[in-house]
Amino acid sequence: MPIVTSVVPVAEIFDLRWSVLRPGQPRASAVFPEDDAPGVFHLAAYPDADATARPLACATFFPDPLPPAAADLAGPRGGAGSAYRFRGMASAPAARGQGYGVAVLRAGLAEAAARGARWTWCNGRTSARGFYERHGFAAVGEEFDVPTIGPHLIFVIESP
Repeated sequence: MPIVTSVVPVAEIFDLRWSVLRPGQPRASAVFPEDDAPGVFHLAAYPDADATARPLACATFFPDPLPPAAADLAGPRGGAGSAYRFRGMASAPAARGQGYGVAVLRAGLAEAAARGARWTWCNGRTSARGFYERHGFAAVGEEFDVPTIGPHLIFVIESP
């Protein structure tokens, strides 16, 4: 079955984001300050083009400067150029390992590049390091803890 991705309103992905990334926490914990910021876009992945399907993966992308920890990776020009950050990347448990997360990531990277991003980055869970590295990201800086969520690293990739 083909995977279809689409830029959608935050309301379309909110339940998935909350249930996967903030289980047992209040719904408000899954609201991001960037959700309605200029330049933000939300992506969803579906099992096909059926308009009634629920999203099986999601992510939110928004303009945000490359973090200082990535300056060495970025080379002599440092973080020169526009950067997009993503957060709230989630896949429904039943859809994991089927390509939905990869589809959202690839579509988001392409959309960010089309909007002028030279870099894309995230604060990703340390447990997802292998996923990000398999898709061309480099981990930069030291591991840090996000209260109530756990250990994270910064992952960065240059746009093609």
